[in-house]
Amino acid sequence: MEKLFRTCGLSRNIYSIKDNLRYPMKMHLISVITALICASLVRAEHPNILWLFCDDMAVNGISAYDSRFSEMKITPNIDRIGDEGVRFERCYVSNSVCAPSRATLLTGKHSHKNGKYGNIEPYNHDQMQFQKLIGQGGYQSAIIGKTHLPGSIQGFDHWETLPGHGKYENPDFMTADGKISFEGHSSDVIADRALVWYNTKRNPEKPFILMVHFKAPHRDWTPAPRFVEAFKDVTFPEPDTLFDNYETRELAATHNMGVGKHMKIGTDLKADRWEHRSYLLDENLKGEALVRAKYQAYMRDYFACVAGVDENVGRLVQQLKDDGLYDNTIVMFSSDQGFYLGEHGWFDKRWMYEESFRTPFVAKWKGVIEPGTVNEDLAQNIDFAPTFLDIAGVAAPEDMQGESLVPLFKGQTPDDWRTSLYYHYYMVGHGTVRHEGVSDGKFKLIRFYGKKTKGEDVFEIYDLEKDPAEMNNVYGNPEMAGKLEEMQAELAQLRDYYDVPDEEVVMMKREKKDKK
Repeated sequence: MEKLFRTCGLSRNIYSIKDNLRYPMKMHLISVITALICASLVRAEHPNILWLFCDDMAVNGISAYDSRFSEMKITPNIDRIGDEGVRFERCYVSNSVCAPSRATLLTGKHSHKNGKYGNIEPYNHDQMQFQKLIGQGGYQSAIIGKTHLPGSIQGFDHWETLPGHGKYENPDFMTADGKISFEGHSSDVIADRALVWYNTKRNPEKPFILMVHFKAPHRDWTPAPRFVEAFKDVTFPEPDTLFDNYETRELAATHNMGVGKHMKIGTDLKADRWEHRSYLLDENLKGEALVRAKYQAYMRDYFACVAGVDENVGRLVQQLKDDGLYDNTIVMFSSDQGFYLGEHGWFDKRWMYEESFRTPFVAKWKGVIEPGTVNEDLAQNIDFAPTFLDIAGVAAPEDMQGESLVPLFKGQTPDDWRTSLYYHYYMVGHGTVRHEGVSDGKFKLIRFYGKKTKGEDVFEIYDLEKDPAEMNNVYGNPEMAGKLEEMQAELAQLRDYYDVPDEEVVMMKREKKDKK
């Protein structure tokens, strides 16, 4: 019995109560009580982790964040996670595109270290990833939904993943035993499959990490039937930059992700499929009127997808509550990157402007995170993998480039916490120009390079406090000469710190089937 007490970390004084016991029944009772206490302590030390993850979820799409949509309260279940825990105001990605972001999530490394630069390149599943280590902390692991990482998943005890982007309707899943298919909307089915694992395959004697990765709200924004007309009569507020003319930002004008010019009335907005969208086929709808009409249709579909995700977040959380596991489960919600909801006239991601660069992140951890906390530290998606390992009590590999967020959860920001962020986008599709950059939250420097710049570096610098919408590139302004030099030095320092190679990365040619 003394060994059991010591295993649980209890004092010898507690153990000594056995000295006064004279009867076996009492000894048995003490053994049972001790075992229960021990189990409780283990669970408290190693809480479960429910990691909820979306695709292309804009910060502005979450009502908990201050935006033009926040009063609409479209995401009450996601908001509640932040209300009961922390809302990170400055969480960012390192490469704003689906597959590279997800590779960073698993590896804790920037793209140049994990080898996943874009959506087409193969992914090396053999490399070290957090899920291959978290079992050392006694954790059972499962991932359900979108990974966008081709090949056979490694390290998870259980996995069911969408092939590629996956389908919104009647999705297929790849598993260790082959392909399986289900009827229904992907958000519902992903939550269903997560609950199947939770209820039938989870080992209740072990803590778990369950990663539920929704496809929504990725383009082409197809909500579940019950949400198709949920916002049919709602007028969504427009961003001030909907009709951006890209003055001072010539490269941004080369995009092909404009709401007006590039958003497809058919496949994107389904005017030929849904009767209530037929007005978009009116040939007299032109110019700014057409842009505004397409923007409203886009917002109605986007937020209908978001509402479906939020409803399923509520289902998953409720299951934990019903089973009495909610208090001992860390619940986190984030996305693979942000997204433009009409800002700059766009509907995509990729560019290092705030709407794409920044991602939502809320988390609750009872007894550790003070409810209602707002964190202003600079966090990045390279931090997620070491955070999971830290929670599990497993040391992160030295080559992981992120830092554990656990001290921030506790309200104890380390003195040496980062004061700037590095970003690098490598792909050349979607009218985007290759670029890297640095941001300290107050100023942002972006360096564009490659074929579109004809071999010359092109710079943009923004005063984020004076110009949060990033409409005025002040590169070349004599008053910014000192700040430019400072930010260029910081960019060079981060390149050195993260060991970024000088040579240009050669990307695979984009396949026709992946143009979307």
